[in-house]
Amino acid sequence: MKSRSLASRREMPLIGVTTSEMRRAESLNPTPEGEPPTRLEMALGLPYLRGLEAAGALPVVMPPLGEEAIEPLLDRLDGICLSGGPDLDPAGYGAAPHPELGPIEPNLDRFELAVARRADAREMPILAICRGTQALNVVRGGALHQHLPEISTEISHRQRIPGNQTSHAIEIDPESRLAAVLGDTEIEVNSFHHQAIDRLGDGLKVNARAPDGTIEGVEDPDRPFLIGVQWHAETLVHRPYEAALFRRFVEACHDDGAEFQRRSGREVA
Repeated sequence: MKSRSLASRREMPLIGVTTSEMRRAESLNPTPEGEPPTRLEMALGLPYLRGLEAAGALPVVMPPLGEEAIEPLLDRLDGICLSGGPDLDPAGYGAAPHPELGPIEPNLDRFELAVARRADAREMPILAICRGTQALNVVRGGALHQHLPEISTEISHRQRIPGNQTSHAIEIDPESRLAAVLGDTEIEVNSFHHQAIDRLGDGLKVNARAPDGTIEGVEDPDRPFLIGVQWHAETLVHRPYEAALFRRFVEACHDDGAEFQRRSGREVA
């Protein structure tokens, strides 16, 4: 029984999840029987990890390490999930900061962008969520709208209701891989972003938009699985759409590209 369980776990792809948010401790006073608090602590919502686990993966959180550690780390992983978080430092795409730019974490940006760039170069399966989608666009040479309300106020892209609820619709390109994965071309999504894609990165294709024109998803059609969604899919995995997105990502991390495309109904020529 024990050996069968170990074998089963070895078959589960190991997926790295980036952490792009830091929390600052309100107090440095120790709590009874707890860890000594520090000024900065990594923060990552458990829904990312629970969603990947439910889809059949072994998720691991990637701390901000030195750049020399990235390649050895990627050697051990089968795929990368680029998570959400705060605004990206516009220096990463050669822009000056907007007056309404939110709090940024440049040191975390450098690590996450380096991970995304190197994982992309290896053609690893990548699922990018919210800020992760923006980071993916930046490493492909794209740029961002730093203050989305300046572009559109037709839709509130910072909803005030919980993340497990939806707040606006998106239209999905029926010819896109995202449509094939979700099985639909119009769905409701949640929305928690201050920035959005402006100039599209090299090789990326827009696969979804909000009614106000905001880019809600991108993909690389030449890759077995490289998909970014602007909404927080991890908090909606109780729905069939997001459950399918996580499941197909995990399948891509487990299979080779030809097998994944066969499952997606896209045979390799």
